[in-house]
Amino acid sequence: MAIMCCIQAHPSAEMTVDEFKAWLRRFDSDRDGKISREELQEALCSLQVWFGWWKARQGMKEADTDHSGRIDNTKEMEKLVQYAQQHLHMKISENNW
Repeated sequence: MAIMCCIQAHPSAEMTVDEFKAWLRRFDSDRDGKISREELQEALCSLQVWFGWWKARQGMKEADTDHSGRIDNTKEMEKLVQYAQQHLHMKISENNW
């Protein structure tokens, strides 16, 4: 866990799925291992994304399949990665070496 906190990946550069997850974890303010809309909004605002609040809302609509208000399982995280690739134009590659 300590190793993941040390990763300083910047989302404007190409990154792996694991690096994307580690970057998102930096914004998990309550440390519950789940990403809320507010935490996602904070992450997008850190990138100075225009309309970050709206894009966070849209990302949650697409990724939060169980409507819990949080990204809390692998399937939802995969959907969030797809959203980031398609709508935020983030370059996220598979974890293959």
